[in-house]
Amino acid sequence: MNLPLHFRTILYLSIFFLSSNIVLGSNCTHSCGKKILPFPFGFSHGCPIKLNCTSNGKIVLNKFPVQSVTSDTILINLVAQCRRPVSAIHNLFTHNYAPTSRNGILFQNCSFSQSSCLIPSTRIQTHFELLDCGKENMSCYSEPNSDNNFIDFKNLSRTGCRSFFSAISVESTLNSSAVSLDVQMVQLGWWVRGNCRCSSNANCTKIKSPVDGKKGYRCQCFEGFIGDGFLDGSGCRKDYTTCNPSKYLSGKCGGTTRVGVLVGGIVAGASLMVTVGLMCCFIRRRLSFQNRTRRNRELYETTGITIPVYLYKEMEKATDFFSEKQRLGIGAYGTVYSGKLQNDNWVAIKRIRHRDTDSIEQFINEINLLSSVNHPNLVRLLGCSIENGEQILVYEFMPNGTLSQHLQGEKGNGLPWPVRLTIAAETAQAIAYLHNAMHPPIYHRDVKSSNILLDYNYKSKVADFGLSRLGMVESSHISTAPQGTPGYLDPQYHQNFQLSDKSDVYSFGVVLAEIITGLKAVDFARPQDEINLAALAIDRIGKGNLDEIIDPSIEPHMDAWTISSVHKVAELAFRCLAFHRDMRPSMMEVAIELEQLRLSKWANTEDNITGSSEGSSISSTSGVSEKPLNLSIKKQEMDIKAIFSTEKIKDYSPVSVQDPWNSEQSSPSCSSLLNHIVK
Repeated sequence: MNLPLHFRTILYLSIFFLSSNIVLGSNCTHSCGKKILPFPFGFSHGCPIKLNCTSNGKIVLNKFPVQSVTSDTILINLVAQCRRPVSAIHNLFTHNYAPTSRNGILFQNCSFSQSSCLIPSTRIQTHFELLDCGKENMSCYSEPNSDNNFIDFKNLSRTGCRSFFSAISVESTLNSSAVSLDVQMVQLGWWVRGNCRCSSNANCTKIKSPVDGKKGYRCQCFEGFIGDGFLDGSGCRKDYTTCNPSKYLSGKCGGTTRVGVLVGGIVAGASLMVTVGLMCCFIRRRLSFQNRTRRNRELYETTGITIPVYLYKEMEKATDFFSEKQRLGIGAYGTVYSGKLQNDNWVAIKRIRHRDTDSIEQFINEINLLSSVNHPNLVRLLGCSIENGEQILVYEFMPNGTLSQHLQGEKGNGLPWPVRLTIAAETAQAIAYLHNAMHPPIYHRDVKSSNILLDYNYKSKVADFGLSRLGMVESSHISTAPQGTPGYLDPQYHQNFQLSDKSDVYSFGVVLAEIITGLKAVDFARPQDEINLAALAIDRIGKGNLDEIIDPSIEPHMDAWTISSVHKVAELAFRCLAFHRDMRPSMMEVAIELEQLRLSKWANTEDNITGSSEGSSISSTSGVSEKPLNLSIKKQEMDIKAIFSTEKIKDYSPVSVQDPWNSEQSSPSCSSLLNHIVK
């Protein structure tokens, strides 16, 4: 029996809509705003696992926001908070859910030391540098080898901690040793109490409650079936996409014949009207998806573009017709807007400024190169649009703005020095990747603090790298009119129009000066000879007067390591800002030096731990920190050598105008000045 597509759509939706309501009954409310959760979750007293729904449609669990609900876990936001009562953790342990062993629970002021933690202490310290809890030391608790995959509540209660700070959830990538960290998140495993009551087409996972030891279970439908899997819920039904209408009506798709339900649905006029409305929406979205899929396939065959290609009207809708209210900023290559796509995901949409050439071919080549770039500290390209003479790029959205905004006090309350150093190290690694791992190499040409974006965890993401001129291996330099931002522009590039990897090094030197001083690259409000930050920094560093320009917000927190590392970064900035490019280090050398300097904080801390009987502020947190800290430092040092191995990438090194700069040699004109920097 071959039925038209539209009739089949109405049929499936009618059956699903009506049967779901009949089976689930009215004792449990499953919707919160636009969100609908499957059995056994709900928002009323008749639900086996009751969550809360706020007035604005947000799902919460005991006042903690719920991030997601899956077939076996609940992921909740756990914002870090100093001096939160330890009793708050009791809300995570109930008769229906508890934290899994894939969590690191973070406490403060503990009297009991733990023997191990899932997460290296360096990772923990880096993620929470921004939150100043005074002298309250942090301890991490986890049970990675738990027999039942849960954290034991009784063991947790013996920690003797007075404050419940936050948590970090760890997820391993399938068939890989890679892991991802969900910071300020806790993963809860859930179950329904009692013996298995699952559909005949579902698996039953038996669980022993880590709270009271009683029996529990979860249901999950077999492959090829959909539903919640519970007898008291919607059970399991055959996936309609693999079953035609004639088989479904005769009951050959799993379950029993549904003719009675279908007749009831036809009689229920109101329900049918709702179904038709849903059908129209479904068809429209389906056709839109099919059109985009077909269009993307055709574009891939003709241009090689592998990322989604959006219609121009979709870009208009996402940005409210490029509204000024959604404008994030104006850069050297165009204007950036925040936008919301049909899947409700926020993105950054860059509308490229019209260039001298109308060549779409050049733009397509740039897109193909951009989509091949893969580095954790480079902003990801998610899609593009090339209609109506427009050139538009869609990037991942960075919620914490730019480094410039934080340094200038436009966002947040200032960045602590360890966070600034981490941002500098990550940015340097990203630029070194563009110079050395890409073939041909990519020269950014517009490295500046406003092109360094920060994600939710203040991780550095370099933007606008793909809109710069590509370095060509075949030629020793690229002759082109200087392009870039005043204050960051390589003086030799400005004079000779010769672009190389060392042009990016100079610009990055200005960024380092910004990180140290908190000053703008160009500021006409400063005295005449101090308008240009690069000139100001070279003068003060060269004379040994760095203290005159250090950002005042750093000074109250300057311990011995901070003072030393600030001066060493200043020395590095001085070398990057050398007028002659052959006197500047390569971006590779800059990245290695910054990463080793960043790691030195934890190495120094470990020396204090082992060398002092009284202990330091970090050593007193718990015995957890010592072993993972040492292993983490050694591992990260090995990773640096592997990532930046010159043997590994020597075939992809960009060709500079001059011979390569030897890091063991120092310029005679600089060496006498560098001696003053660390005094």
